[in-house]
Amino acid sequence: MAYYDYVIIGSGITGLYTALRARKAGSVLIITKGSIQESNTKYAQGGIAAPISRDDSPELHYRDTIAAGAGLCNPVAVRILTEEATDRIAELIKFGVPFDTLNGEIALTKEAAHSLPRVLHAGGDATGLHIENTLIKNARDAGIEVKEYCLVSEIALDAQGAVCGVKTFNCNTGVKAEYECRYVILATGGAGQLYKYTTNSQVVTGDGIALAYQTGAEITDMEFFQFHPTVFYKSGAPLFLITEAVRGEGGVLRNSRGYRFMPDYDKAADLAPRDVVARSIVFEMQKTSSANVYLDVTDLRPSVITTRFPQVYQFCLDQGIDISKEYIPVAPAAHYLMGGVKVNIWGGTNVYGLFAAGETACTGVHGANRLASNSLLEVLVFSKRVVERTKQPRDTVQPKYAYTESPEHRTLKDYQPPIEVPPLTRENIQALMWDKVGIMRDGKTLSEAGRILYAWQKQMPALTDRESYELRSMIMTARMIVEAAVTRQESRGAHYRMDYPKPSDTWQKHIVFKKNSIAQ
Repeated sequence: MAYYDYVIIGSGITGLYTALRARKAGSVLIITKGSIQESNTKYAQGGIAAPISRDDSPELHYRDTIAAGAGLCNPVAVRILTEEATDRIAELIKFGVPFDTLNGEIALTKEAAHSLPRVLHAGGDATGLHIENTLIKNARDAGIEVKEYCLVSEIALDAQGAVCGVKTFNCNTGVKAEYECRYVILATGGAGQLYKYTTNSQVVTGDGIALAYQTGAEITDMEFFQFHPTVFYKSGAPLFLITEAVRGEGGVLRNSRGYRFMPDYDKAADLAPRDVVARSIVFEMQKTSSANVYLDVTDLRPSVITTRFPQVYQFCLDQGIDISKEYIPVAPAAHYLMGGVKVNIWGGTNVYGLFAAGETACTGVHGANRLASNSLLEVLVFSKRVVERTKQPRDTVQPKYAYTESPEHRTLKDYQPPIEVPPLTRENIQALMWDKVGIMRDGKTLSEAGRILYAWQKQMPALTDRESYELRSMIMTARMIVEAAVTRQESRGAHYRMDYPKPSDTWQKHIVFKKNSIAQ
């Protein structure tokens, strides 16, 4: 049986960056269920937030991040994020990421809820693609071993409950294999494919979160799912993210009647936090009985549009819309999971030898509502810390948390299944989550979703192909989102309950799931 010091699950920016750092500390294997190129990273348009300008500082970035998190950020983790940001950006530049420049300096843009411009980009709105391609080249040049079209079906534990390897399933051949290792690092991204409308890649089905839960790791903050406000929406056309930087450059939202509505909802207008903008769009669509609203950039110079947003411009042109002259039809879509595998400030879980980073993990830096463009930065800062911790003797790598444990510590509960249950399909899961666990929630529909998901889990088919493994992950992850949303009887950040529309001090705490634990 092959042995590695590190098995890294996932090949986006988190997996690749972690592998490039870990290879200097031991042998590395990346396992990814699709091709090495397929991940959320390449779809990231906005960029990376970092306080690198003369007018900015880690303290200002810290304050903006804390404010966006709606009372649930881990201040220690946020401080680490903002203070280590500049060094991580310098490292990306050394790897060869071609950040855009202006007059010899890195160009910076402003996005919603940032107090000043601090977002770096590459190729205009192609930041993620440039980072992904650069890291793939570095990984190949370094000779890092990658097993493509192979998923991890189980994380193996030894008699003491510590990680000792993984079990895999080849998606093309069906062959099963096992690999021994010292450490497993989860880098599988979030769970956007749980929703009918999403900006996420097809591979993002909550696999790492489900694996961690099955292994006994704690999962937290699952009710906080961020919906991006502006995704291209036109009947018959594919969904396409319209980066928040478009509004940062001066784009404004209008309803189907041409009215600019965001000043009616928030003093920051079109640059309000994402959860506010997404809900405002939903309200406007309901008011006007429309399937979408519009993003207007016609006041921007055409040269700014084509050079700053080349991907957005070309995509819309391919759909028959010249955005320098016409409005962009947009609507919200599922985008980013703030919750995930609960980790400490070194990326460690409560399972010995199991680490998580990127969107799979919940470091606490995003709280209830992620500040735009902090996600790629979080990957760099905490992936580096994961590897630094594993360089220490293994018996010192202990899962100690930097914040208080939540009193809401529970397991997935049993439900009374409904009399009629739709067939278990990916499409039905996505429709259920969008209709009942979306931007606007209430206790009744959440409970209905919980009952159907429980029934589907009982009907799970044998695990014989990639689709069946993904359905297992999707159902388990969806159940945690639903049960956390039912439990949190307030509105906070990205979690909005119509039956509890205001935040409550009682709920300024975290909801944590753990397999076989007892709710307190």
